[in-house]
Amino acid sequence: MINKLKTVKSSQVKMIELVLPNDTNILGNLLGGRLMHWIDIAAALSAARHCNSVAVTAAVDNLVFHHPIKLGDIVRLKASVNRAFNTSMEVGVRVEIEEIKTGEITHSNSAYLTFVNINTETNKPAKVSEIIPETPEEIKRYDQALLRRNQRLTEKHGIIKN
Repeated sequence: MINKLKTVKSSQVKMIELVLPNDTNILGNLLGGRLMHWIDIAAALSAARHCNSVAVTAAVDNLVFHHPIKLGDIVRLKASVNRAFNTSMEVGVRVEIEEIKTGEITHSNSAYLTFVNINTETNKPAKVSEIIPETPEEIKRYDQALLRRNQRLTEKHGIIKN
């Protein structure tokens, strides 16, 4: 049985990673695949917090690398569920770079991922709780998540759902 209402705050995840030599390419920049891995972990934890179960990655929207992340930088990942649908959730992840010497914070990336809640007994999709956005920013992301979902469905099937 699922709880009917949950807040965005209850799904929030904050992760911090330090870029080490094994995480970088020959230019000393963070490997894109490593960043995608960290984004997927942060989003999966957020989705799991929301549904109190296992959630699996179903899709990742486009990911654009705005700023290189360098060896020695601190990477801050902030994830939360933007909106819950029937068995799926859109999770937003914001990636920030913290320059260790100056403390300067730079927005590096944002990504939207779709996760599906899984019933671990049947390995089939399971319903998720509704999510209640409380702040103006959460309401904005909640509304935009429906627009993105409709776009995804249109591209995939030519279908629009509410």
